Amino acid sequence: MSTPGGPDERDRRRWQIVDLLRRYGTDAAAVGHAFGALHGLQPSDLQALVAIMTAELRRAPLNPSDLRRVLGLSSAGTSYVIDRLERAGHVVRERSDEDRRVVRLRYTDQGMATGRQFFGPLGARTDAVIDRFSDDELEVVERFLSGVADSLHQHLEDLRGDPVHPDGP
Repeated sequence: MSTPGGPDERDRRRWQIVDLLRRYGTDAAAVGHAFGALHGLQPSDLQALVAIMTAELRRAPLNPSDLRRVLGLSSAGTSYVIDRLERAGHVVRERSDEDRRVVRLRYTDQGMATGRQFFGPLGARTDAVIDRFSDDELEVVERFLSGVADSLHQHLEDLRGDPVHPDGP
């Protein structure tokens, strides 16, 4: 017979965590598809929007080559994605003032407003969940999720055979 916190309890908790992560991933993908369907975006378009937004928030905007590596598409495929997002008003190509050959991809105010309108309620729900945790608990959650995200990213890199820095978008 196992005791609380013993090996059987740890296995039960491990499987529960894995199941919750699976459920989160599936539901997150479904929310992304709903956003894409509402705005006429392909799955790669949404992936590109998230990558561009994340890079901007890190103050390290992507160029088309960076985005190509993130998406795992050809240069032509990546150009089609950027063109669609540009036509929809979500992103712009911006040339560097220092070197006009350098192009950076930027999220537009319209693109940001569209994302906020759709994902705002989810953000509010997530904030409410986060507010129920102490700072010490959040530190553990952050460490756990960081490790899981890095593990998933490494697996994706292995599948692609094209390494992308784990701190990148």
